[in-house]
Amino acid sequence: MFAPLPLQDDFDNAGLQIGLTEAEVTGVLLCLDVTEAVVDEAIALGCNLIVSHHPVIFKPLKRITGSSYVERCILKALSAGIAIYSAHTNIDNAPGGVNFRIAEIIGLKNVRILVPKEEALLKLAVYVPLSHADALREALFAAGCGEIGNYGSCSYNVQGFGTFKAKEGCNPFCGNVGELHREEEVRIETIMPSYMKGRVIKALLAAHPYEEPAFDVYALENSWNSVGAGVIGELPEECCEMEFLKSIKEKFAVGSVRHTSLLGRNVKKVALCGGAGGSFAGAAMAAGADVYITGEARYHDLFSYEGKMLMSVIGHYESEQFTMDIFHKIISDKYPHLKMAKTTVNTNPVNYL
Repeated sequence: MFAPLPLQDDFDNAGLQIGLTEAEVTGVLLCLDVTEAVVDEAIALGCNLIVSHHPVIFKPLKRITGSSYVERCILKALSAGIAIYSAHTNIDNAPGGVNFRIAEIIGLKNVRILVPKEEALLKLAVYVPLSHADALREALFAAGCGEIGNYGSCSYNVQGFGTFKAKEGCNPFCGNVGELHREEEVRIETIMPSYMKGRVIKALLAAHPYEEPAFDVYALENSWNSVGAGVIGELPEECCEMEFLKSIKEKFAVGSVRHTSLLGRNVKKVALCGGAGGSFAGAAMAAGADVYITGEARYHDLFSYEGKMLMSVIGHYESEQFTMDIFHKIISDKYPHLKMAKTTVNTNPVNYL
């Protein structure tokens, strides 16, 4: 699964916004923002599903009376039988997500996560008879365990023996009721994202031969280096700051590139975060970035890096406009015959004079 919902940040509201999952999809309209014009476009195209980056329902609603554009979008979508699904910070944080797409447009190499996600990994340790160790490992890997960076099927295994005495009413896999039994076992240790815990435990119980498998789950303080905010990478060849800024303006069709003072040095290492990523500039500087690009940053954020690192603000919409490309690939790869279109509506609320 690409960009599962548990990857979203705590403040977010990604997922199914409006509609029922039982309806058959007649067509998909892709967009960055849901506006009334976008809903009208979906109706005209015969699409009953809109996939957006920004959630149309972000803050709680007390009533839906059509007093705001959000409420009007909801009413119009419901009356037309249109479902709306949003993938926001979950696709921002995902490997291969929004920020990786921005890095691809710029031409960065050796791209990796800038601010890895914290407190999102668990360690699983399970004890299994030697005869069933291989089968259990494969079941755990198939359920989502053992992914560390670009490596899969990762585990650590220690062989020893376990003891147990089955009580009356038990049906032990090995040993006899009422007798102390000693069994050669393997302790398998592996890693998993915390949101996969339920699925992994279900797979463990299904594959384990014991009536009462012994296992432990530990919270880890390790950073999840393949998931998180922003990315950092290197240009194939270094270039001067002004040349780099001009290329950004052209590639992202930016009406106005705002930036801190030029430092008179070449650009090689580039960090970026689409959308409102001003708060991650410190991580970019700590990582040795020559320039940090984001969609939005506060006025005083720029002061903090003046004379230290070139910082460029290119606009929220401009930085995330290629998200529709990601949606298109994900859906077309799985459903190649499904009717799909990218919106022709420019939903950017910012205009440049």
